Amino acid sequence: MSDVDAAEEWLDSWVAGVDARARSAVDLSRRVATLTGQARSEDGLLAVAVGSGGQLVRLDIDDDARRRSGAELSHDIMALVGRAQADLSAQVAEQVRETVGEDTETGRAVINSYAERFPEPTGEPGEDRAR
Repeated sequence: MSDVDAAEEWLDSWVAGVDARARSAVDLSRRVATLTGQARSEDGLLAVAVGSGGQLVRLDIDDDARRRSGAELSHDIMALVGRAQADLSAQVAEQVRETVGEDTETGRAVINSYAERFPEPTGEPGEDRAR
């Protein structure tokens, strides 16, 4: 085999690898675009869903939630949004593992981006409402 043949084989292999990584990245992007993070209060009176960008896309408030003050309700909803965003972040990490891999530059960047924007919440709805 000549040096030219070896170089062509290497180039073909490199192009195939790039194509495969690009397909995986497109697959990841499509999967992430369909994800929805969700959270429900322990009493079942509140539920939220966030879209793939972390934005609130659904808020369900049971009529029995009227027993809470406005401040309590607001706090609990915000805490649930945080939990739904953390759920979204976990789902994104799973999709990264299934497509591009968490050990790739793309995988690390996507996981870190979601983890930084949507950190794991520390409290539960209904806890420490005085803050």
